[in-house]
Amino acid sequence: MNTEKKRILMIATGGTIACKRSDGGLKPVLTSQELLAFVPDAANFCQADAVQVLNIDSTNIRPEHWLMIAGAIQEHYDDYDGFVVCHGTDTMAYTAAALSYLIQNSPKPIVITGAQKPIDLEITDAKTNLLDSLSFASCSRAHGVNIVFDGKVIAGTRGKKERTKSYNAFSSINFPYIATIQDGHVIFYLDDKEHLTAPVQFYRELDDKVALLKLIPSMDGGVLDYMAAHYDAIIIESFGVGGIPERETGDFHDAIRRCVQAGKIIVMTTQVTNEGSNMSVYEIGKNIKQQFDLLEAYDMTLEAVVTKLMWIMAQTREPQAVREMLYRTVNRDILFTGKE
Repeated sequence: MNTEKKRILMIATGGTIACKRSDGGLKPVLTSQELLAFVPDAANFCQADAVQVLNIDSTNIRPEHWLMIAGAIQEHYDDYDGFVVCHGTDTMAYTAAALSYLIQNSPKPIVITGAQKPIDLEITDAKTNLLDSLSFASCSRAHGVNIVFDGKVIAGTRGKKERTKSYNAFSSINFPYIATIQDGHVIFYLDDKEHLTAPVQFYRELDDKVALLKLIPSMDGGVLDYMAAHYDAIIIESFGVGGIPERETGDFHDAIRRCVQAGKIIVMTTQVTNEGSNMSVYEIGKNIKQQFDLLEAYDMTLEAVVTKLMWIMAQTREPQAVREMLYRTVNRDILFTGKE
């Protein structure tokens, strides 16, 4: 750890970490300054300031909020060495992925954290998570957008909440942890800041016309027609490595044909958390992928696919450009792209 104290900006958005009990249940009410007051030990290694951008339950997060958070970071980017965003856990993975696309090539660390229990409780993970996040944001070797939670550092595009109550709520999907934090010491597994050569780039637009269709046995293809009437990009979460159900009526195949002809973007992914999709393995997936030249998520998380499409569609709808941008790696989001 450098002896010189880094300047860190903590951005509060609400979430469990900022909650207090009310008659209706937990509700985010603590301010950014109140959150910081619970971790006085941070003053030993950083000079932290705090701002309040939102104070909401993360269930209510929307793309416009991601733009607000990114805008706050951009506004203060030159004044601080790192940033910590306090956020609710339920949609934290979406926010971390969204910020990964809105703020690219950042040599300064941008950390997203939160807690499973409010910070004002005697027994809570909040103080440790916030202190670890400030510590990582103060590390000169840290960079880019990452989640810090339960002593683990996860690439912003690779996090997923897999447990609703336990302190080890988040896992890194199809990618190793960036680092771990033990007793305030950051232990890097991927120490690659020197490979960062492009300047930081901020984006200020997202297109939220993205929907998810999770397949279940017996689902009718008419659902896809309905979604296509309301959205411009549809992610189809299929079974196993990926495929579309076949019926004598050809309903799903016909629905996909109509979507493609209407210029809709379709991305195939899998309901299975680990190891990703590969539609070329089975005939039931390979045929339809080749027939309609479908896009595929491969090893990307659902949260990354959703937010990356929002970022892409705000810039282009041209099919080849969408394909190239989806398969271009941003903040470690995709490693395997088949034969693409």
